[in-house]
Amino acid sequence: MGAEFPKISVVTPNYNQADFIGETIKSVLSQDYPNLEYIVIDGGSDDGSVSEIKKYEDSLAYWVSEKDNGMYDAINKGFAKATGDIMCWINSDDVLWEGALHYVAKVFSENRGVQWLQGYPSVIDEAGALLYQRDPVGSKFHFLIGIHKKDYSFIQQESTFWSRSLWEQAGGQLNTNCKLAADFDLWMRFFEHETLYCTRKQLAAFRKRAGQQSENMEAYLKEAGQSIATFKEKQSIFERLKWNFTAAKKKRQLAKRINWL
Repeated sequence: MGAEFPKISVVTPNYNQADFIGETIKSVLSQDYPNLEYIVIDGGSDDGSVSEIKKYEDSLAYWVSEKDNGMYDAINKGFAKATGDIMCWINSDDVLWEGALHYVAKVFSENRGVQWLQGYPSVIDEAGALLYQRDPVGSKFHFLIGIHKKDYSFIQQESTFWSRSLWEQAGGQLNTNCKLAADFDLWMRFFEHETLYCTRKQLAAFRKRAGQQSENMEAYLKEAGQSIATFKEKQSIFERLKWNFTAAKKKRQLAKRINWL
């Protein structure tokens, strides 16, 4: 494929999500993107998930069902198989939005400075109906201030895409010491290297449903705080001073800044 259609690798981890995995897979394959590498890593489900995955196996670049050490271990296994120029993961109860991959390919191909991109954060219910949308968290400062203020506005993982070069710069794997916030930890590392760009176009949707891990917000915030502490330990005194702004007005201005495309 030429530069118009860079290879996009999408990884989906799954464990006992038979009610939703089929819709997730369809949302990726129905993109009709000509240079897609779609990888599904199942953790040994016993609820019918494997039967759902097998319906689409001829269109998958790779899939496996075997015991793993949790979601982030599964995602790392998937990305270890991936060869794409652009990467993302989407969990097995979320969906890509129509036209997302063509749009992402166009943005990355036409804007060499874009190394990671976030779509317009969107949330759907269990039936797939759109519940709400919000402006993205687009700056490093907003990202960190949001954690301290507990406003629960995060970078939407399923709507975020990045280049292979950025992935490799940031260590090339998710932190499996995290059980809930490995995405937060990854964004921390991405911010060390590149600017996050945002678009007002919806690229994906997070499905809000009963019993999901994201309901345990206190545990998520605790892990996020540990990532921040680890990051600060690596900084020089000068770099720490830059993070500890004393001018509240400047903090607010920087927090609100979004690098729109």
